[in-house]
Amino acid sequence: MPVTSTSLYGGQGKPSCYDRVSTSFMMGATIGITIGILFGGIGGLRSGFRGRELISSMGKTMLQSGGTFGTFMGVGAALRC
Repeated sequence: MPVTSTSLYGGQGKPSCYDRVSTSFMMGATIGITIGILFGGIGGLRSGFRGRELISSMGKTMLQSGGTFGTFMGVGAALRC
């Protein structure tokens, strides 16, 4: 009996270029946000921030690093398509 394989994309075969770019962007943004939490928290604590200042500083760092790393990952995936 032949073995059938299932795909992550609902059995439609290869993912499209848009699927690859959007998946890469989301993976890069997730990694960037995680790095932003670490570096934003450490940097904020070293600067003496507490409470709202710390959360605000971490949020800005998370958005910047997430957007930057996600963009680079998305562009890299687009170049590979």
